[in-house]
Amino acid sequence: MNNQVLAFSFALVSSLAAATASAKPVTYTIDPTHTQVDFRWNHLGLSNPAASVDALSGTLIWDGEDPSKSSVQVSMPVNSIRTRVPVLDAEFQSEKFFNAAQHPVITFRSTRVERVGTSGAFRIQGDLTAHGVTRPVVLDATLNGEAQHPMFNAPAIGFDATTTIKRSDYGLSVALPMVSDEVEVRITVEALEADAAKKASPAR
Repeated sequence: MNNQVLAFSFALVSSLAAATASAKPVTYTIDPTHTQVDFRWNHLGLSNPAASVDALSGTLIWDGEDPSKSSVQVSMPVNSIRTRVPVLDAEFQSEKFFNAAQHPVITFRSTRVERVGTSGAFRIQGDLTAHGVTRPVVLDATLNGEAQHPMFNAPAIGFDATTTIKRSDYGLSVALPMVSDEVEVRITVEALEADAAKKASPAR
């Protein structure tokens, strides 16, 4: 009987310790091979072209028990923006648009993360810096899932997020209003626990 009580007590303590450990914030490294940032605008009221960021890096700190302790920061090189139109790609890098020579990186840093209701929806407030200008933005995000990555045997997490910005807020006012001021941004993110990501990076 004593052995049973001892075994039960040990199991209970172990479970509580595991629960406490899992409740701690986890630092993830964003996986650029499974993360996409796309943005779309309207042209002459006729079409809705899009562009994508082909390279990015960032860190996500996630606390599922208390999302307010979570944060995210992302860097996106301007020279990785692709429109699938070579002439427009070149224009985006020029002084006419993003001026990549002077402002080579677009960044986002969260300032607040909050859960919306009891679902997997979240509101992420932060500062977006582009073209040398910083403005507050709000991302409407959805937690797609948290799981043990089957290839790397480490925690992984995924989100989708959307927002709409005005490009004129960042000094990007070329061709207004023929080309829309509002730009829709869609993001899908996959991230791997930071230590595992370091070990996995040669295999990516």
